[in-house]
Amino acid sequence: MGDRIKILTGNAHRELASEISDDLNLALGKAHVGKFSNGETSVMISESIRDMDVYIIQPTCNPNVNDNLMELLIMADAIRRASAHRITAVIPCFGYARQDKKDKSRAPITGKLVANLIETAGIDRVITMDLHASQIQGFFNIPVDNLYAEPQIIKYIRKNIPGEKVIVSPDAGGVKRAKSISDKLDADLAIIHKERKKANEVSGMILVGDVKDKVALIVDDMADTCGTLVSACEMLISKGATKVYALVTHGVLSGDAIKKLNESSLTELVITNTIPHAEKAAQCPKIKTINIAHTLSEAIRRTHHGESISSLFSDANK
Repeated sequence: MGDRIKILTGNAHRELASEISDDLNLALGKAHVGKFSNGETSVMISESIRDMDVYIIQPTCNPNVNDNLMELLIMADAIRRASAHRITAVIPCFGYARQDKKDKSRAPITGKLVANLIETAGIDRVITMDLHASQIQGFFNIPVDNLYAEPQIIKYIRKNIPGEKVIVSPDAGGVKRAKSISDKLDADLAIIHKERKKANEVSGMILVGDVKDKVALIVDDMADTCGTLVSACEMLISKGATKVYALVTHGVLSGDAIKKLNESSLTELVITNTIPHAEKAAQCPKIKTINIAHTLSEAIRRTHHGESISSLFSDANK
């Protein structure tokens, strides 16, 4: 990779950062990221990064979304003031992405606010994965590469899940994602229409499509409290599905999600490691992990050398 690139990380997901740097045959850059006694974030870059291409690996994810975001911003400011040539934020899980529109009176559009903060901090490019809404890329005035876990998910399905399959979108917003996967697997498509009382609470579900005597594969970008996921699983079983798997990019798994999963009829919840979840996986044998470190490291390598990112997905799908 040469000596003009540097990989740095905060405290959000050091394990993933280490795997990415190992894949690139690079040592993680020396940076101390901690807290002052009053709780403010403390950052010190401990080596020269002058005129280097710097990549900050930092998902703005739970359990400390705001701390992780502040670490990213303050690291970027420190790196910019240290005369780096270019700063790229690698944000595998982009926090606040669900607040991407003003869907009720006096609501914020926090996704746009975070985009503004990232630009103001001096970041030149963002690499992320499976944004909750693709239009968030338009919130930025800098390049944004939105990577997809789809190629890895398809490989996992082909290798590990036998039987006649039906791809299930858990809501209308995920139909495009589900249709793309169903086409590549030559599988049927079903859609769950859900009515919400409020965020994270569903009042009713209607299934469009046939799942009888098939293995149902729910695909989505995020599993948060898993209430909707578990309800969808039980409905699919009641409609005749032989087994139900869920394949999700971001495993937020907040609240009592693990308890719900363990008590559900779900066969497996397959998630990527965009968010650290080793402790939760130890509590739930249904959780299986797809490692996306190589996808991110390859995106970094191609960005550094000025190569195409889009070809990364066409190559992965062959």
